[in-house]
Amino acid sequence: MTTQEAEEAVTNIMHELGAGGVVIKNPNDVKLLAQNDSWDYLDPSLFEENEAVKVFAYFPMASDTTDKINLLKERVVELKSFGIDIGNFEFKVSEVNEADWENNWKQYYKPLKVGEKIVIKPSWEEYNPEEGELIVELDPGMAFGTGTHETTKMCLEFLEKIIKQGDVVFDIGCGSGILSIASGKLGAKEVYAADIDDVSVEIARQNVELNNLQNVKVFKSNLLKEFVGKADVIVANIIADVIIKLSGEVPHYLQDKGLFLASGIIKSRKEEVVEKIQNFFEILKIKEEGEWCAILARKK
Repeated sequence: MTTQEAEEAVTNIMHELGAGGVVIKNPNDVKLLAQNDSWDYLDPSLFEENEAVKVFAYFPMASDTTDKINLLKERVVELKSFGIDIGNFEFKVSEVNEADWENNWKQYYKPLKVGEKIVIKPSWEEYNPEEGELIVELDPGMAFGTGTHETTKMCLEFLEKIIKQGDVVFDIGCGSGILSIASGKLGAKEVYAADIDDVSVEIARQNVELNNLQNVKVFKSNLLKEFVGKADVIVANIIADVIIKLSGEVPHYLQDKGLFLASGIIKSRKEEVVEKIQNFFEILKIKEEGEWCAILARKK
């Protein structure tokens, strides 16, 4: 159990250590689902009084599983040294049947409409699209990005408004590939998606294939290191510290008046990030939802 601010960082640590699957129980996600017209009923018991986030990870039993669990705890506590509030962090371990995990975790993911026309559809769910809807088939596997988190949702809403036919898009830290796939379906000519995590790269490639997209290329990169050329839109749904670090580099990879979409920014860090971005960009709009914000800026 941890905080809204630490949710993404904790999830990423679990993925990096080889979790066989991760489920996030976030009170804000339930509130988001409640706003979705596709739900006729939501069990009142889902609405919890506190704001704590519960992150469940499954690690297959192996000779090094105990070491991984201990390292997981150490790395989460270490987040405090990076200025990330982990709150009243609670860490619990228990054994579960592998078949039970495989059958149960998918119940947390249902088709979700984001913005005016994007529908995030888990690959195992049936869905009859309405006219004009863009379906993003997704199997999140062990990579972050399902569309329910505020940071991802805000990015999708922005992308729906800014992607133009023929655009080139760079997606830094692509996770499951959700933003890249959406960009490709929104009309981008070329989308280049990269992540430093091998598992995320593989999951993103599988999701691109699942959506039959030829215009999205996925590769491994430490932030912008392996990107070549210039984009019309660069999106980075990461964390505040990385956005600050990237701010001075991104303009070199953008066309004149190109757009930079930065998300994964906890509200308490917003002013710090805005101050840095303004050195290189004109701030066009800031979205806020829950404890998070996303910034759309244009290259000066």
